[in-house]
Amino acid sequence: MTAQNGGAEVVVEQVSKSFEDGRIQALTEVSLRLEPGDFVSLTGPSGCGKSTLLNLIGALDRPDSGSIAVGGERLERLGDPDEYRAATVGFVFQFHNLIPTLTALENVQVPLFGRGLPRRGREQTARELLDEVGLADRIGHYPPTLSGGERQRVAIARALANGPRLLLADEPTGALDSVTGEQIVSLLQALREQRGMTILLVTNDESVAEVADRTIRLRDGRVVASTRAAAPRSA
Repeated sequence: MTAQNGGAEVVVEQVSKSFEDGRIQALTEVSLRLEPGDFVSLTGPSGCGKSTLLNLIGALDRPDSGSIAVGGERLERLGDPDEYRAATVGFVFQFHNLIPTLTALENVQVPLFGRGLPRRGREQTARELLDEVGLADRIGHYPPTLSGGERQRVAIARALANGPRLLLADEPTGALDSVTGEQIVSLLQALREQRGMTILLVTNDESVAEVADRTIRLRDGRVVASTRAAAPRSA
């Protein structure tokens, strides 16, 4: 594996999270560790806490108790979560959340605004990223004119714009057909190999989960299993 940015270690220790004044217990004393460069899938029934955990690791929310460290940085001690996200984390969601009135090239540049880069530098970075995800010939297209798979590729390119050490993907294939979903997962695998970044992917699709190095299963807000992928059979 060749790392451009290197992956971030993720350490979650005894994390609990509830909503509605404690009436809904989303996570209960969850502990897990991702080594730098790991590709880990997070699975479990709907409502078991997968997306909640992803949001906590991405500092989009705070746990009620426990601690989370990413790249050695304790998230509860963050002075500015926005700065942490901009420097360390890329997000990919089930629905691409692209801005329909911006071209693919312009959408990828969105995370780069406010970073002090000149326009030409932003455009060059966006072009390179779209080429990396196989969309060099679609840079001037608007999201409504792109296929579902192409829109998700633009979203992945946008997530890579800040050079993240950790990519958090929440059901990135959930809105796609099986063939396109496989292509997106293969792209994530290739990006991990090229960049060395850590990937945590939430999915309900067992065939997607099996592609990861390791699968962590949640049920009722608790970790119930952690299994490594079977070693490939020798010919």
